[in-house]
Amino acid sequence: MQDLSHFHQPITDLFPFPKTAKDWEPYRLSQEQLDFFEEFGYLSGIKLLNEGQIEVLKKELDEVADPKHPLHHLFHEFHSNESADPNTVLFHSLGHWRISKAFHDVIWNPAFVMAASQLLGDRKVRFWHDQLFCKPAHHGGVVAWHQDYSYWTRTIKMQHLTCWCGLDYATTENGCLYYVPGSHRWGLLEKPALAGQMDGLMEFLTEEQKAAFKPVAIELKAGYGTFHHPLLVHGSYENRSPRSRRAFVLNVFADGTISNSDDELLKGVPVIPKGHKMEGQFFPLLN
Repeated sequence: MQDLSHFHQPITDLFPFPKTAKDWEPYRLSQEQLDFFEEFGYLSGIKLLNEGQIEVLKKELDEVADPKHPLHHLFHEFHSNESADPNTVLFHSLGHWRISKAFHDVIWNPAFVMAASQLLGDRKVRFWHDQLFCKPAHHGGVVAWHQDYSYWTRTIKMQHLTCWCGLDYATTENGCLYYVPGSHRWGLLEKPALAGQMDGLMEFLTEEQKAAFKPVAIELKAGYGTFHHPLLVHGSYENRSPRSRRAFVLNVFADGTISNSDDELLKGVPVIPKGHKMEGQFFPLLN
């Protein structure tokens, strides 16, 4: 067993990578989809996985979620419950692409890579980091309202993108994602704690922003993804349903993004000095 971050290409045949420009065409977003993202700050309902791929990823999720996994030390973060309340469980981790072959290769899923490149302005795309967000049945916790970039200012300029993909059918009952359309135009807000209390962000909003705070539920079938702007306000409510809500997140940025810190960017990753380009073993180019 080894650290898969050394491999900057797919290592299985789970996500066949296109070889020609024609092969890429089925994955291309329409101009209407790109315009929707520009206006509202998100784009949902993009099919990323088939049933076979979902099953492989769910199996490997169960394996890496075990704290006794022999490569557990490769996680950048691992929280069996990021909430302090055992009655509201939020499993959250970063770095499983280094451990699981399927989660390594999903980064090179052509449906994801094409959409990410287009939404970043037809740019070359680099991997930033991955996440798992899992809410168990009956007592799954919340993810507070937040903007992703408020946690990422250690990298500049802001040319980032997030993709959330469910491994279960995500509904309002089991804690699906919610977006606040248009909030990507509000500028950078203060960052709240990510788990526990849903509404910590509200104290940082203006009266005008509070009036425009009209969340929409992003219900998605398993295998479908949703992309959002790094400043879009989003969150998710608790899961009190009898069904789990498992999802993974892929975070990327446009090639040319630089470090804005002389500190460690992710736990276990060598320092990239402030002003230096984000690249190397942990930030591979995807296209």
